[in-house]
Amino acid sequence: MSHSPDLGDAHDAATDAARKVGDHPALETLARVGFVVSGLLHIVLGWTAGRVGWGGGGQADQSGALATLASNPAGTVLMWVIVVGLAALVLWQLTVAVGPSVGESGAADRVKAVGKALVYAAIAWTAAQFAVGSGSSSSSEQSSQDVTATLMKAPAGQVLVGAVGVAVIAVGGYHVYKGVTRTFLDDLEEHPGRLATVAGMVGYPAKGGVLALVGAFFVIAAVQHQSSEADGLDGALKSLRDEPFGPALLTVVAAGLVAFGLYCFARARHQRI
Repeated sequence: MSHSPDLGDAHDAATDAARKVGDHPALETLARVGFVVSGLLHIVLGWTAGRVGWGGGGQADQSGALATLASNPAGTVLMWVIVVGLAALVLWQLTVAVGPSVGESGAADRVKAVGKALVYAAIAWTAAQFAVGSGSSSSSEQSSQDVTATLMKAPAGQVLVGAVGVAVIAVGGYHVYKGVTRTFLDDLEEHPGRLATVAGMVGYPAKGGVLALVGAFFVIAAVQHQSSEADGLDGALKSLRDEPFGPALLTVVAAGLVAFGLYCFARARHQRI
């Protein structure tokens, strides 16, 4: 089916505009700040997960990490820095989806960019709430259960919840693949060095394993038709703690999340934008 000339011209204009925005030096700088922010959040998340593994308190998810950072004296300023950095990543990912660079024109790349934009937007929104003083470190477990309960009420709700779980597991598996094969280096302009490479090789599989665990709980919720089975990141990590050798396993996961955060710092400098 052919497209009309007007639609084709509009598509080309949108693509060109997106590429111009994506190539703007200001957006590039702020997007790199966003990767630093992401690294900081993963390090705090890893630290909290390690504490939880050995009986300490804390909420091991993005909201918990943001609450921890917001509680320090410069918390409000830091929250706004996080909002700006993540908002820049949202905009950058949207430009990738609309006007992808050469080699990133496939539908899978576009869908992946949109998915990343949504994740960054959700975290940025939470950070903005903390910045204006209305933030809450409500558990991702409760949020996941609320979303699952809503989906369950929809037609074919069990299938939808199961599909969400499978999708999250797939994303986790992709993270493991990127870490094991070191294909994360393909995203960079130049080699980041040995330490950063090792951090990526450790961090990607650790994050992928956690995502796969979260996805597995969604699948269980779908099979059992119980939204209470859907654990968010906090619930998934705490369930891991309660398994045999749980504290040791959670310590390994925590170290992996910290490693991923450190890799994000290297990515901020070397990412191809």
